[in-house]
Amino acid sequence: MIKNKKIPVYFMPGMAANPSIFENIKLPEDRFEVHLLEWLIPLPKETIQAYALRLSASIIHSNPVLIGVSFGGVLVQEISKLIAVKKLIIISSIKSNLEMPSKMKFAKITRIYKLLPTSLADKIKFLNHLNLGKAIGKRLALYQKYMSVSDKTYLDWAIDQILNWTQVEVIKDIIHIHGIDDDVFPIANIKNAIQIKGGTHVMIINKYKWFNENLPILIDK
Repeated sequence: MIKNKKIPVYFMPGMAANPSIFENIKLPEDRFEVHLLEWLIPLPKETIQAYALRLSASIIHSNPVLIGVSFGGVLVQEISKLIAVKKLIIISSIKSNLEMPSKMKFAKITRIYKLLPTSLADKIKFLNHLNLGKAIGKRLALYQKYMSVSDKTYLDWAIDQILNWTQVEVIKDIIHIHGIDDDVFPIANIKNAIQIKGGTHVMIINKYKWFNENLPILIDK
């Protein structure tokens, strides 16, 4: 592991997202060294713990700050069980399966998620060329820009891992930042988080000014 005078900060995007979701996050360059992690295609029957171990090979600094969004927040928690970290921060995510919404618990019990047509994810580029209306067109454009991992193997694996995550006890000293208007992980199920007024599940993109102002403070705290 490399030792550095600057604080190494590793960002992990959400499910199927690419690192461009962090394009507007700017930490002071004289104090922080930013690194962007990317999703790997999972191996056959790979557990989330084994996946975290494989991805941790991309972390070359000792005692880094790990910041994860949504499912990326789950993954950085698993990585923090394998390496020493300076700070662990999750955004728009959950700290245990107890914070999972009822609709996800239902999907887990019934296994209805196995019927999701994840093989259609790579058709998004084709749909974006169709005239489907301005509102839908904008949403598809955003999807195409930020959600680039359309591999069926990855999507099936990721959905299975988040729904069947077994963590119950919250990791000590974890920092949780959550939007009040998050529609994926409703704030009603979230405990002990920094609540962001007007924050949605994608607030890492549209609330970047808040993060640029407050992340350095939270890291140094």
